[in-house]
Amino acid sequence: MIVIGIDPGLARVGYGVIEVRNRNPVPICYGCIGTSGKDQSTPGRLLQVYNEVTALIDKYQPAQIAVEKLFFTKNITSGMSVSEARGVILLLAEQRKIPVTEYTPNQVKQAITGSGRADKRQMQEMITRLLRLQEIPRPDDAADALSIALCHIHIMR
Repeated sequence: MIVIGIDPGLARVGYGVIEVRNRNPVPICYGCIGTSGKDQSTPGRLLQVYNEVTALIDKYQPAQIAVEKLFFTKNITSGMSVSEARGVILLLAEQRKIPVTEYTPNQVKQAITGSGRADKRQMQEMITRLLRLQEIPRPDDAADALSIALCHIHIMR
């Protein structure tokens, strides 16, 4: 079974692809989709997210997708752009009939470290150990996406 974890955003979308082999999670690939920035319109950036997530789905044929739930802090404006990117990703999954499960940041932290209060560094170190990686995944968005995918795999068990 292949799971794609996605840490949505408008400027950067983190992704992590994990395959479960003999009940063991094996990282296949991870990285970030970076949209072109301020010179590109929001619709153009959303189209880029759509196209690149489509390419990931076409290449890896996931059985499921796990996405971080939107968590508003103080910046409502950035929350809105994240929700737009999430909408594109959720639409794409629905079009492809791929089940989507959403997790809050605390649910991901709890599943990976055993504590919903883990900091970013603790999460990165645990992901590195659990997935037997040589180094902490970079950038942070990619590490977050791997965490989301691994959270889903743990909860599905």
